[in-house]
Amino acid sequence: MDALDPQESRYNTGPRSTFDPWRYRDDVGLSGADLTGYKVEAADGGIGKVDEASHEVAAQCLVVDTGPWIFGKKVLLPAGTVNHIDHDERKVYVDRTKDQIKSAPEFDPDTYMDPMYRDKVGDYYGASYQGPMGGPIPPARP
Repeated sequence: MDALDPQESRYNTGPRSTFDPWRYRDDVGLSGADLTGYKVEAADGGIGKVDEASHEVAAQCLVVDTGPWIFGKKVLLPAGTVNHIDHDERKVYVDRTKDQIKSAPEFDPDTYMDPMYRDKVGDYYGASYQGPMGGPIPPARP
């Protein structure tokens, strides 16, 4: 099974009432914008800026440059972790804490598009929702 194939993805769970790490929630306000350069806010404060944004079907994600917060490292945030986008303020809000993001599988610029790595990251973030494939997702922030 290829995790990047939208028809075969184990995260393709049908209606958007459950967490799909590789797809933006319907109500986040993406509006087709390029999020590169937007600031990223975790549930408990800022973590950096969007360095790269992928809008590929079943592979949507953000690569975030954390700057000095994690010693200049980058992190991969699946699009499903985004719960609100404020285009006026140029900010992306994610529903994870700094500690959850810091504890995520280490970002590797050479393998982050690899299906096995994406499954590992998807499983990590999906575990914070109930059930093996995730459970109900909270609504986007107003």
